[in-house]
Amino acid sequence: MSVNSERSDLPEPDGSADESTEAAATATATATAGTTTAPPTATATATAPSARQPQGFGALLTRLHFYAGVMVAPFLLVAAVTGLLYAFTPQLDSLVYGKELTVAQTGDSALPLSEQVARARAEHPEGTLTAVRPGSGESTTQVDFALPELGDKAHTVYVDPYTGEVTGQLTTWWTSTPLTTWLDVLHSNLHLGEVGTLYSELAASWLWVLVLGGLVLWWRRRRGTRTARRLLLPETGAKKGGVRRTRSWHAATGVWIALGMLFLSATGLTWSTYAGENFSKALDSLKSSTPYVDTALTGADASGADSGAPKSADPSDIDGVLKAARDNGIDGPVSISVPEDGASAWSVSQTRNLWPVGRDTVAVDAATEKVVDRVDFADWPLLAKLTTWGVQGHMGLLFGIVNQIVLALLAIGLICVILWGYRMWWQRRPTRADRRTFLGTPPARGGWRGMPSWSVAVGIVVVALIGWVIPLFGIPLAAFLAIDLAVGAARSRRTTAGTSGG
Repeated sequence: MSVNSERSDLPEPDGSADESTEAAATATATATAGTTTAPPTATATATAPSARQPQGFGALLTRLHFYAGVMVAPFLLVAAVTGLLYAFTPQLDSLVYGKELTVAQTGDSALPLSEQVARARAEHPEGTLTAVRPGSGESTTQVDFALPELGDKAHTVYVDPYTGEVTGQLTTWWTSTPLTTWLDVLHSNLHLGEVGTLYSELAASWLWVLVLGGLVLWWRRRRGTRTARRLLLPETGAKKGGVRRTRSWHAATGVWIALGMLFLSATGLTWSTYAGENFSKALDSLKSSTPYVDTALTGADASGADSGAPKSADPSDIDGVLKAARDNGIDGPVSISVPEDGASAWSVSQTRNLWPVGRDTVAVDAATEKVVDRVDFADWPLLAKLTTWGVQGHMGLLFGIVNQIVLALLAIGLICVILWGYRMWWQRRPTRADRRTFLGTPPARGGWRGMPSWSVAVGIVVVALIGWVIPLFGIPLAAFLAIDLAVGAARSRRTTAGTSGG
């Protein structure tokens, strides 16, 4: 792109300049093709900048929004598509793994949990028993065994709690089925390992910037004509195929999904690689990390402690452990963590993901069937609660099917906004015979020069701090600024050389 093509060409707030600029450009191209000299009025109209170009902060924000959208949108598009697929994993699991996850017929009463575990062990004699999730209603009991070759995954045996029949076996990851695990990994790293996680963190790191920047730009564009209708609805009366119509769809849809996008950006960053690590450190420093029960047993009460060689936990103790937890108010679906040895307590935790979330946990001494430690969700630090709620909402679990539908609509809305953004980029490309470019022109650089020096200084400090906390925002921004300045300097030198040579 030439230096002359780097102009914003932003229309008046009512959008009338879009159509006149397009018509003038067409007229100029036609005149150039048919005659050697174009009419002065047509040339002036086609080459003059629009009457209202952004200045200062507006110009800087316009350029940032343009380049961030062009460069980050592909990552956001992939995240939106994979997130849309992941949103309905509960239904997909029921369809694909119905035999393993649900019983053929519910019974009047369940077998003792220890007997169910024994049936699972008989079906799968290898591995170390690590966790049990008792089934109820139509759900089967899930018994996890750890195997060295599976790493952080588990071999899960599914047992009908009423008949003791083993209904199936799967390799799971944090209780997730193979299908859910595959879609989860696809969304988080595209099955590319640690390198792939950079894509999702980059998308989350820039999503909030694009959302807030887009809201400010749309608000500024509607200056003097701001109404709820003009801010929230597209301009269906604008010329079909024109940039004004495309922009209105892009911006109005962005307004509708803005809050949801900010939520997904924030919650996505909490468990990202680099920003997530900084977030965890902040929680630790504020003493707001997720609390856990203490499972250490001391003294003669610890099974095997007097012999100096702690014995393995006895699976038959699970019935007394579950009864003690139920007697102490741990109701609903639970997960029972089996200790590595008799010197540690068992832990029983609620696993209710639907609102209101249940995460009360007790540690139970299997020898005495007494609760030795307890942590209730109500006593969690506020930030720890917000983090848990945010994660469940991001995964579509917090409000059930309503949560899933909202996530799907957000994903579809984001896909549409991205496609309209690229369409607008294409529509704004110069089409004059002497200024043709394959793609749309970026807004003019140098907008920061029109800003007060104090605001530039404050902005640099703020952006540097954000970049330190969110590295995949700061590093790409620094790279963009360095490249942009280098390109600008090179073009300036070429322009100066051309002028002096002429």
